[in-house]
Amino acid sequence: MRTRFANSVVPAKAGTHSSEARAPERWIPAFAAITVVVLLFLGFCGAAVAADRSSDRQILHILDRLAFGPSAADVKHIKALGIDRYIAEQLDPASMPEPSALTDRLAALETLKLDPVQLFAEYGPLRATDGMQPSPEDQKARRQHARLILEQAQTARIWRALYSPRQLQEVMVDFWYNHFNVFANKALDRLWIGAYEAEAIRPHALGRFRDLLGATAHHPAMLFYLDNAQNAAAGSKGLNGREAGINENYARELMELHTLGADGGYTQDDVVALARILTGWGLARPNALPVSGSGFVFYPARHDNGDKHFLGQDIAGNGEAEGEAALDILAKSPATARHIAFELTQYFVADQPPPALVDRLATRFQETDGDIKSVLKALFASREFRDSAAAKYKSPYRFVLSAARAAGAQVDDPKPLLGAMTRLGQPLYGCMTPDGYRDTEAAWLSPDASLLRVNFAKALAGGNLPVVEGAKPVEAAPLLATLGTGLSGRTHLAVTQAPPDLQAALILGSPDFMRR
Repeated sequence: MRTRFANSVVPAKAGTHSSEARAPERWIPAFAAITVVVLLFLGFCGAAVAADRSSDRQILHILDRLAFGPSAADVKHIKALGIDRYIAEQLDPASMPEPSALTDRLAALETLKLDPVQLFAEYGPLRATDGMQPSPEDQKARRQHARLILEQAQTARIWRALYSPRQLQEVMVDFWYNHFNVFANKALDRLWIGAYEAEAIRPHALGRFRDLLGATAHHPAMLFYLDNAQNAAAGSKGLNGREAGINENYARELMELHTLGADGGYTQDDVVALARILTGWGLARPNALPVSGSGFVFYPARHDNGDKHFLGQDIAGNGEAEGEAALDILAKSPATARHIAFELTQYFVADQPPPALVDRLATRFQETDGDIKSVLKALFASREFRDSAAAKYKSPYRFVLSAARAAGAQVDDPKPLLGAMTRLGQPLYGCMTPDGYRDTEAAWLSPDASLLRVNFAKALAGGNLPVVEGAKPVEAAPLLATLGTGLSGRTHLAVTQAPPDLQAALILGSPDFMRR
């Protein structure tokens, strides 16, 4: 018998059935079918690999926005939990207990346990006793002692950002602190910066906007920073006993920055009216401090009791209640809803926020009476958010934290990280102006800043930052395992071709890692 391949004929032997003779011909379509199945299987495998890579990239995207960048543990956690369940978990921080290693560290920071009155009493300027004025040397020593407050507030913020499982809460604390910014180095505010974040920002970071607005409006750190402690009815006496008058500073920033936005439709008359409404909102006198508390005091004698017309509404003279009514009006304004929606979208999605998404979030804000968690839930479910991977450029604060988290750094002493943030132009609690730090690429991208970032990446990767005793160089393999799908082919190639001791630095200093 002649064997046939392709289209050749195999003649049948005498006495054989034709079906047996044609058996090889039946094998051909069977073989083809098997081939197709194998190819389809390989195709499905390729699609599965591509899907896995896409899923991995989405995980990195989620961690770059809802957290301060990916860590190996968080990537593993999301893979086990799923992205949607992770987002739900982050929106419910109370469901995630903080590790004892973190809470024990925080408990050792003594100034975090003190309220504003206690901080002023223990760390504030020395006062005359028995008619004797404190010496300049004693006052200087007191000021140096007070530096501990800022140091411990910064330490707590860094440790929480690095190690708390409640990453979204930490992200929102940073967002809202920046929104309601207070400069730490303005005189008495150096005493209250930690208490301001702990009392006015953190409890409301995922709560109702009206509660957050009210907490900041009553806090001594804000009232001192934006001069409302000096705001009094014309002809009344100030805290120093001298004749006082209207101070519009806080009223203006309250509308322009905190609520309505610069294009929110208010006028100078509204600024004056709000300043009059807030007269008498101030701080306890040093010689009349309570034992503890916030130190907020309303002074009826310093309040302008006349009727006011504010944002189209009449507010009758009614003491402190006028201020609460004004805050209600501001919190419920459609302009406030749009301003907050714009800022959240710019922070979480893109420097130029998609208008349709801003509109939807503003509507959600109004529908839920300013429920921050509900607005964020809608934001994270949006196509615009899911499709915006790497659209944002990291601020110095985010870059430094994300590098430390990706590297798995053990940070006992955060001073080297804080120093890096300062050199990169973003000292923690150090923005002097009330508008806070900008979160756009244009604000932070420059050749000089990029070089400083690369130098930081090299120092961190080389184990040359004294964040912990005996810091060791960072290995590239774990970094690639955590960040691999977020790195471009060009970066992968550069890393694999570099000497081993430079590979981790190349990853952390790469253009890919600068984005989120």
